[in-house]
Amino acid sequence: VQLQASGGGLVQPGGSLRLSCAAFGTTLDPYAISWFRQAPGKEREWVSCISRGDFSTYYADSVEGRFTVSRDVPKNTVYLQMDSLESEDTAVYYCMADRAFCTMMQRRSYDSWGQGTQVTVSS
Repeated sequence: VQLQASGGGLVQPGGSLRLSCAAFGTTLDPYAISWFRQAPGKEREWVSCISRGDFSTYYADSVEGRFTVSRDVPKNTVYLQMDSLESEDTAVYYCMADRAFCTMMQRRSYDSWGQGTQVTVSS
């Protein structure tokens, strides 16, 4: 499944952004969707996941309470609402689809990534 992330930009610390993850030509219904991010000079890290079916949500400790993941089934889109942004959130954000459970997606390595979106938190 090829996904495209969008909605990034430049925001001041404490600000908010909403990222979108869209698929083209296929439905996201059978997939759990995770958000990952990669900061300059750092490895890509898992951020959040929303499961298929019951739409359970999972978050990395670093974003718990500040980020909210959701999915809009009619629009075939997954969102990542990011509030109280910090400079440490600066990264390129990517989304990934997998038929696995969210708990497995946190530990998996993926070779093929879609287009990410740059988030820069700076004053």
